[in-house]
Parts: sequence; C-alpha cells; structure tokens
Amino acid sequence: MAKQVDVAPAGPLALPATGIGHGWEPAALFLLCIALLSFGLVTLYSASSVLAQRGGLPDTYFVLRQSAGAAVGLVALGICAWLPYTTWRYVAWPMIAGTWVLLVLLILPWTESIAPEINGARRWIRLAGMNFQPSELAKVAVIVWTAALAVRKQRSFQSLRRGLGPFLVVWIAVIAPIALEPDLSTALLIGLLGATVVFAAGGRIAHFLFLGLLAVPVVWRQLTVSFRADRVAVFLDPSVDAAGSGFQVQQSLIAIGSGGITGVGFGEGRQKFGFLPEAHNDFIFAMIGEEWGLIGVTVTILLYAGVVLVGFRVARRATDLFGQLLAIGLTTWIGLQAALHMAVVLGLVPTTGLALPLISYGRSTLLVTLASIGILMSVARGGEVLPAPQGRVARA
Repeated sequence: MAKQVDVAPAGPLALPATGIGHGWEPAALFLLCIALLSFGLVTLYSASSVLAQRGGLPDTYFVLRQSAGAAVGLVALGICAWLPYTTWRYVAWPMIAGTWVLLVLLILPWTESIAPEINGARRWIRLAGMNFQPSELAKVAVIVWTAALAVRKQRSFQSLRRGLGPFLVVWIAVIAPIALEPDLSTALLIGLLGATVVFAAGGRIAHFLFLGLLAVPVVWRQLTVSFRADRVAVFLDPSVDAAGSGFQVQQSLIAIGSGGITGVGFGEGRQKFGFLPEAHNDFIFAMIGEEWGLIGVTVTILLYAGVVLVGFRVARRATDLFGQLLAIGLTTWIGLQAALHMAVVLGLVPTTGLALPLISYGRSTLLVTLASIGILMSVARGGEVLPAPQGRVARA
C-alpha cells in the first residue's frame, strides 16, 4: 500500500504574534477572508453607487456603511480567533436560547416598533438606529449548539427518538419563527446545516431520509403558494413572466452574458442603472460577471473554494470532536451559501435571497461571517502541528 503523503508544510508557518493565530491554516483563512472582503467592497461600490445617488445620498453611502461593519467584524474575528474554540461549547445553550428570543420578537404583533415590516417581511430588529438580522446569528448558533450536543449524543444516534429527537425539537423551535418572517430559504439552510453537523458526528442517514420524506409535503405546500410559486415557475421557465417574476433572473443572465471573458470594466456595468434589482445584495455575483467577466467569476469561485478546502482541512486536523464538528458546520455554511447565491444568479435554482458571504451588502451577514472565520482560525490554532521527537508529528 502506498504511503500517504502530507503535502502541507512540515513545520508551522506562524503569523506575527498578534493573537490572530499560528500555523499556515489560520494565515490562509485570514488572507482569503481579506481578499474576498476587499474585492467585495470594490464591487459593492460599483453596484450601489447609482442606487445611492438616486436616493439623494452620496455615491459612497453603502460602501462606507459596509466598511464600518467590516471594521467591527474584523474586531470580532480577532476576538473569536483569540478565544479557545472550546469556549463556545459552554455557551451553546445560552446562545441558542438568546437567538430564539430574538427570532420570536420579530413575529410578535406588538413588536413592530423595533421589528418593522420591510419589503413584506419582518427580518430585522431596529435599535438605536441600527438594524440587525437575527436569522444570521441563528446559523452560527445552530451550528455551535448542534456540535456541542452531538459530542454528548455519540452513543444515542442509533435511536431516532433519543438520538435525533432532541435536535429536531430545538431546530424546529429556531426554524419556525424564521419561516414565519417569512424567510423559507434561510430556514431550510439552517435545517440543512444542523443535519450536516449531526451526520458528520455519526447520525444515521436512514433517519435523515425518513425525516426528509416527511418534510416533502410541508415544503411542497410552501413552494406552491404566494410568491414562492411564481419563483418556482420562473425557475422552470425563465421566459414565463419575463416582465414580472422572471425579470430579475433575466437581467441577471444578461449581466453575466454581457461580461464575456474580461468584463466590461470596473464601474462600466449597465445593469446597476435600475435594470437589475438588488444588484448590490442578492444578485451581486451578476455584477461581478458583468464588470469582471469570466476571469472575475473564476477568481471569486477559487477564493471561496480555498476557504472551503482550508476549512475542511482544519476540521480534519482538529484535536477533538467538537472542534471537528464546529469547523465542518461553519465551513459548510460559508461554502453552501456562496454556492446557492451563485446558482440563483445563474438561474440554476429558484431565487432564494441569500447573500454572497463577505461580498453582498449587509452588515449582519458580514459581522457573523467574519466572526465565524475567527472561530475557524481558533480551531486551527487548537490543532496546530508541533515538531515532535523521533521524527513523529504530534498535535497540541
């Protein structure tokens, strides 16, 4: 049998002693994060400048707000990278409980003063002039809580009631208010993330298949009512309502197609002049395709692929099961949400409204994503490779 070869550096490639982390994996995560964040701010300025000016605001309005969120997010990244990742195991229950309270506040009829309806949905809590989206925090809270409980439930996964049952109770409690906002795509994503963590911990695939079959009628009913039915119809045939429900997808495909190989040039895109709604948020990947072309699209995909590959390597080298599950959940979230956003822009899945991590406008998403990358860096620090005597490799 051929000997397995580890192509990673034999010794640690340490960052400066800043508390951010040690070893090449934290450094790689940090550099990939900065690259995506910087490219995102540049793209956001081009995508949002016209929208801001039409609202009587400076052309830098959105990018300056995003930059402020990035500054706070980088502080959160540093703190989360410095904290031992095991800390999250002990705050898992308070974290999930606090998140649930925030989610319930969104749907109560007497909380509209702090949770106003925006674009037909109540997804944001507004306090002191600032908006925060609790469903973004719910993604991380579910991953952390599920990872913490899965470590304790290792011997119970053979039983659906004692193994998967407790997870389902909490998942449904978190997902239900999100679905009522309404935000079905985020609710389904959170459920999938929780299931991924449990499956990685040893959950039986037969249990998930059984529960999936039970969920099909519920999900199907949600997809065949109201605006979701229109989105499904447009997905099946983009030309069915090109001037209505299919307008956004049609313009997105036009933007991608007009970019060609090298793009039309930074700031030269035409779709941001009112042709493509939410060009700075839900469809910002289309702006990348238009202005930066196939080259920009490829570089963006490679950057996300780098985050995913390094994240899963961190999971493989984690020193304990909790760190492994935490890294798997957070990496899956960033990679899956990025993939779904791109798929929506390309018309490969129905419109979901999911942001492109680190690039789309949205300070809640940005803050939580940067904090999550910090947690990944902390897991990597916990699994740092140290030189061992007699030519062996030991883990910290």
